[in-house]
Amino acid sequence: MPRHHPDTVSAVLARGRLGIPAVVFFVVAAAAPLTAVAGGATTGYAVTGVLGIPLAYLVVAAVLALFAVGYVAMSRRIVNAGAFYTYVTRGLGRPAGVAAAIVALLAYNSMQIGLYGIFGAVLSGFLNDRFGMDTTWWLCAVIACAVIAVLGLLRIDLNGKVLAVLLIAECVIGLVYDAVMVARPVNGGGVSFDTLAPGNLIGPGLGAALVTGIAGFVGFEGTTVFAEETKDPKRTVPRATYIAVAVTGLLYGLSAWAMSVATGPDQIVAAAQTEGTDLIFNLVSPHLTSLLVTLGRWLFITSLFAALLSFHHTVARYAFALGRERVLPSVLGRTSRRTGAPKAGSILQTALALVALTGYVLADADPIVHLFFWLTSLGALGVLILMTATSVAALSYFTRIAHRDGMWRTTVAPFLSALALGAILVVTVEQFDALLGVDPTSPLRWMFPASYAAAAAIGLAWAFTLRAARPDVYQTIGLGADSATAPLRAPYPVRPPL
Repeated sequence: MPRHHPDTVSAVLARGRLGIPAVVFFVVAAAAPLTAVAGGATTGYAVTGVLGIPLAYLVVAAVLALFAVGYVAMSRRIVNAGAFYTYVTRGLGRPAGVAAAIVALLAYNSMQIGLYGIFGAVLSGFLNDRFGMDTTWWLCAVIACAVIAVLGLLRIDLNGKVLAVLLIAECVIGLVYDAVMVARPVNGGGVSFDTLAPGNLIGPGLGAALVTGIAGFVGFEGTTVFAEETKDPKRTVPRATYIAVAVTGLLYGLSAWAMSVATGPDQIVAAAQTEGTDLIFNLVSPHLTSLLVTLGRWLFITSLFAALLSFHHTVARYAFALGRERVLPSVLGRTSRRTGAPKAGSILQTALALVALTGYVLADADPIVHLFFWLTSLGALGVLILMTATSVAALSYFTRIAHRDGMWRTTVAPFLSALALGAILVVTVEQFDALLGVDPTSPLRWMFPASYAAAAAIGLAWAFTLRAARPDVYQTIGLGADSATAPLRAPYPVRPPL
């Protein structure tokens, strides 16, 4: 039978629309500095009870910088919107790659959908308090979902301009808040560095603190997801990746520490539990004009929206990459002729978000803890799994190709990052009950990690099914834009299929 592929136009994302600044804006917007601090760090303090959250951000930044060495080395040779999926495929074989793809879809959808919980709760609270409105979190979330559905179908460079304005504003206001909190220590005392002490991180809550830190960085690895749409992928992706890690790491560590200075290290957990996402604004409000505090609250809301939009684009492009290679239905591999956006993938992500939101509303679940914190923690765990697998894949990939990239990029850094990320993964899974804030005997502590084992098993089973029933599709796994014209042969060196 003849092979059917999407037409040439619809199988290719819009080329050359993103430079280094635009990619940085997309990935740092996904990390959302104000969201990570006012939402993630505060909730992390409150749920885990760990004082070392600021140090956790800095440790995670160092580990991710190490991971980025091998990651960007592969990005110089492989340009594909599938990112983790493609790199695992090239390094560990097609079955492992498809398993990684299903894990990635679960992880990024969890991150994106989870953010609707905190967005809806914060926006509804703000509107109700400031304007006397009587609205619910889920209504705000659904409206945001509708707006993002429209933006997801527009030109990506236009989305980048929106994110640029929002990101710059929130970084500036965040630094202003940090300066105020550090300049006003609790009860007029001295500046304390206790939350940066290793002893406040190493302990029973270590895994919970580290995965809280990783959740704040999720999105930085998306530089490779947008590679096909950049002007110069080999130059843009590496620089954008390192900039994103450095900027987010310093902002998170500084802000989480500054809050502990303003409350006192011994009171930060109690304050976070009492005041929640209002904590940072309550700490600075006595020392700043109401205009700056209100501006910060608005930017917190827009920060959440920017993160939602950025993750929406990431999920849509993963679905596009899989549809283009016909691992998933080929309709997902089509883009809008007018804007170059992955139309079907964008619509699918919106539909999944609406279904999940409906379920949470019917269950009357807490939007902050059960939707935001639980789902974003689940998403962070998935990305941690993917980064560990990708480090191993980089080692395998560079041992089998001729290159002149040097031992540090191709062997030493990937090996060290695989060890570090693997250790964090083990500790995180062991202490997942502390992260969720549930009893150690709760089945939830194993159900969440087990969902990724199930996703990987589904991916493996589907890969073997494709190998047996559709060998032409199987052989194009990981080829990206070249998959529609690939001949029926092995397109790159991989280990013999199991």
